[in-house]
Amino acid sequence: MQIRNLLSAALPVAALFCAACPDGAETDVTAAEAEDAVEETSIASQASSIAEGSIELTTSFTLGEAVEDAAQEIRGFVQSQLTCADVSVEGSTVTIVYGAHGDTCLWHGQSFSGTHTVTVSRDDSNDVLVHHEWDQVSNGRVSVDGTADVTWSLSAKTRHVVHELTWTRLVDGRTGTGSGDRTQSPLGGSWDNGVVVDGDRQWQGQRGTWKLAIDQVEWRWGDPLPQSGSYVVTTPKNKELTLSFARVDEDTIHVTVEGPRHDYEFDVTSVGDLQ
Repeated sequence: MQIRNLLSAALPVAALFCAACPDGAETDVTAAEAEDAVEETSIASQASSIAEGSIELTTSFTLGEAVEDAAQEIRGFVQSQLTCADVSVEGSTVTIVYGAHGDTCLWHGQSFSGTHTVTVSRDDSNDVLVHHEWDQVSNGRVSVDGTADVTWSLSAKTRHVVHELTWTRLVDGRTGTGSGDRTQSPLGGSWDNGVVVDGDRQWQGQRGTWKLAIDQVEWRWGDPLPQSGSYVVTTPKNKELTLSFARVDEDTIHVTVEGPRHDYEFDVTSVGDLQ
């Protein structure tokens, strides 16, 4: 909402510039289009964050052990972290019902409700495969349904995430349906710090199809945005908008929103306030 207010405030200025724009300037990304791109990307990112957060919660198992043992290890870790959840195991499948005991389930600053199912298996290369299913899993702002397949490479020490998600913003019912294909590695050598991400996402929003290319984004747990790297957003009108990120200090990330002719810059604090 704060992002929308900032970009809306810039709209009259952009309109004044465009009154004298040369031919072809209509290909630029206007403030209104930038606003819509940021809003769509924000909702899609919240949905992805719900999936990523719950995936991270269920990664505490030993690579190389039997899949049934891995499932038991996941259950033990989730139970130790979330007394609010009901956690059960059948074979190599773990079922988590967030908030089953009435308390709010919190993990890395996110709240969770709904049902999350995790199944551990292996492929022919002996890499670990983890299949995730979400049934109305919500953080109180966005609700998510869908699946993801996560492949853990024993040699490269990375994980490959392919997802199919449908989400709803609870405040107004705005929906989206999308997919993604990303490779993640541990930030600074440790998954506890966050992730380094390359890949892409795409989704169908209320105005059409959006595409997001992710280039070496470093995302630290607890931050509202990446601390470095960039996104390239392609709008339904096939216009490109680049979002670049840079850490200012422990509490602030600088974001540059760049179009062909006009740029927008702002700082975002750790609690999401804009400066």
